[in-house]
Amino acid sequence: MEYTFEEVMKYIEEEDAKFIRLAFRDAYGIQKNISVMPGEIKKAFENGIPINPRRIAGFQDYRCASLFLRPDPSTLTVLPWRPDSGRVLRMFCDLYTPQGEVAAEDTRSILKNAVAAARDAGISFRFNSEMEFYLFTKDEEGNATKIPYDTAGYMDVAPADRCENVRREICLTIEKMGLTPERSHHEQGPGQNEIDFHYAKPLKAADQMTTFKMVVYTIADRYGLCADFSPVPLEGRPGNGYHINIYAEDENGGDAAPFAAAGILERIREITLFLNPTDASYSRFGTDLAPDRVDWSDEGASELMYVEESMGRTRVELRSPDATCNPYLVYALLIRAGLDGIKKKLRLPGKSAKTMLLPGSRKEAAGLALESDFVREVVPEGILREYARL
Repeated sequence: MEYTFEEVMKYIEEEDAKFIRLAFRDAYGIQKNISVMPGEIKKAFENGIPINPRRIAGFQDYRCASLFLRPDPSTLTVLPWRPDSGRVLRMFCDLYTPQGEVAAEDTRSILKNAVAAARDAGISFRFNSEMEFYLFTKDEEGNATKIPYDTAGYMDVAPADRCENVRREICLTIEKMGLTPERSHHEQGPGQNEIDFHYAKPLKAADQMTTFKMVVYTIADRYGLCADFSPVPLEGRPGNGYHINIYAEDENGGDAAPFAAAGILERIREITLFLNPTDASYSRFGTDLAPDRVDWSDEGASELMYVEESMGRTRVELRSPDATCNPYLVYALLIRAGLDGIKKKLRLPGKSAKTMLLPGSRKEAAGLALESDFVREVVPEGILREYARL
């Protein structure tokens, strides 16, 4: 929902808000924020709130000593777990230079640019996400352990599924914040969970993934637990995936997803560094149902990409990413690769075609990204250097 400055100020007054968190993200999509009092909001909208970017991943070598946070009023929400009196609100912000230009390394703006390019080409994308995470207990001093909260398995029910109430509170909390959870259930691993979302436009889908992870960490902590989204939290147990479902259609309502899928498949090795940015990401490949080859299927087994046609629409499920990635950057790359496939009218290779392996290490993925002209057209030099040297 779009708000004017006056509507934001009225909302702050009605909700008795005393602090407003201005949230942004680093190169890896990790949420950062500063809190301001209501009296600073007019300044935030007009000129932005200054921050020192050189302590933020992806901005260490930035040419400007200051960047400015400008809030996006459409993301205004209450943090439901904070006190009712003196409430805390949150708005996502975009990053601007002192000259009023969009900061090139701001990944939210990179996604906005990709969406604009798609719109200019007459294509609209929608994404939804299936994200997995573990819940571990804490020791007596409040430190995280590797002891799962339960020993339940895939889609088990209570009492074996002790995570049920935690998932329920997560879903109710994000619903209060304007997000739309679709399904939730216990996953394969002990203490492992999955919560899925309805389809949304790319920017909203990325914003809700950032919000979702914050809520999961917060609610888990309130239960005396620790949430873990890492690719392989427990050796020998199922890893955590971040399956991304994609729809694409042209301005006439035609199905453009098959061409987009072919474009993504063609570029997948070049962009894997950003879908899987940690060393542990590559330990997950080839285990359980996690893919390790550049292939696709319409049967939904363990391939990299599942392509399903139903009622004249194609759903593309990409199964290699994990939750350590930055959804803004990932969605931007998927849109750009998809647009390339649509423009060239690429076709998916035959099912019997020889397949290549996904990169086997972060080092290999970084080499492919650094050599890719496609990546350099989408990813600013500062972010590319950050990922390559991680």
